[in-house]
Amino acid sequence: MKEPSIKRQKIAVIGVGAMGSIYAAFMAEAGHVVWAVDTWVEHVRSINDSGLHVEGASGNRIVRGIQAVSNLEAADICDLYVIATKGSDVGTAARDVARFARSDALVLTIQNGLGAGERIAKHISMENVLLGVADGFGASIKAPGLVHHNAMKLIRLGEMGGGITKRLITLTALWQDAGFNAEAFENIQKLIWEKFLCNVTLSAPCTVFDCTLGELMASPEWREVAIGCMHEAHACGMAEGIVFSFSDPVQYVTDFAAMMPSASPSMRLDHIAKRISEIDSINGIVPEVAARHGLTAPYNQTLSAIVRAREALFAKKIK
Repeated sequence: MKEPSIKRQKIAVIGVGAMGSIYAAFMAEAGHVVWAVDTWVEHVRSINDSGLHVEGASGNRIVRGIQAVSNLEAADICDLYVIATKGSDVGTAARDVARFARSDALVLTIQNGLGAGERIAKHISMENVLLGVADGFGASIKAPGLVHHNAMKLIRLGEMGGGITKRLITLTALWQDAGFNAEAFENIQKLIWEKFLCNVTLSAPCTVFDCTLGELMASPEWREVAIGCMHEAHACGMAEGIVFSFSDPVQYVTDFAAMMPSASPSMRLDHIAKRISEIDSINGIVPEVAARHGLTAPYNQTLSAIVRAREALFAKKIK
C-alpha cells in the first residue's frame, strides 16, 4: 500500500455496486480508511471475508482492509461521504447521511441522470454537497466480492453552484492521489447535462431493443429512435439555459457510442438481471423537464413506459 501524499481520510462509499466498488478499492489502496455501505448482504460478507477482488483495466488484485457494512449506522463518522447508489436510492442515502454525518463533512454524489442534487436537498443542507460525473468509466460485478473494471477516463468534480473553491481543489487532489484521473470544473452542471444526453440516447433504447451500443447505432430504425430521445433531452437542456460545449449534438452522442460499441448501458444490464433500473433519473425525467418548458418528449415517454412495464413484471416475479 502506498503512503498517501495528502491527509488520510475516513471515507464512506454508499452504494458499492460496480462503480462504487472501484471507488472504494482505489481509496483503500491509497491508505484511506474506507467503509463500503451496501444492502447486498452477500457482497458485504465477501468483502469482509476475502477482500474485494478487482480485475480488468486497473489490474488484477485483492484489495483488503475495506470495512463493509449493510447500513451507515455501523460505520464510523467520516470526513467524506461518496453517494454512488442508483438515482432512485439517492434520497435514502442522503437521509442516512443526515442522521450520522458531522455538519462539516463533505458529501459527493456521483450518479447517472438528473435530479440527484434535488433528492439530496430534501434531507440535508446543500452547503457541503458537491457533484461528480464519471466520464468513460465502466465496471460490472461478476459475483459477490468480484468486480470487473472495464475503463476509466475521467472523474469530473464540481460545486453545486459552480466556481472553483479551495475544498473542491482539495477533494480533486484526494481523487488524483488515489489513482483517478480527476479534474475540477467550474461548471459541473453543463457536464452533467452533456453526459445526460449520452445516457438518454443509449439507456432506454438499448434496453428496449436489447442490444449493445454498436448494434443500436448500426440499425437505422433503432438509431432514429435513440436520436429522437436525444433531441428531446437537448431541447430541455437548451430551455434550462445550458450552454453545451458542442454545436452538433448528434455527432457528440454518436462519437460517444462509437468508443464502446460492445458495451451495454447499466439499464440493459439491470433488465438482463431482472433488476429495477434508473429509468426515472434518465429517460423518464425528460418528459418532466419538458413539461416545465411547454415542450413534449414522446420518444422518451414511450420508451420509459415500456421499461417501467417490464420492471413491473420483475417486481411481480420477485413477490
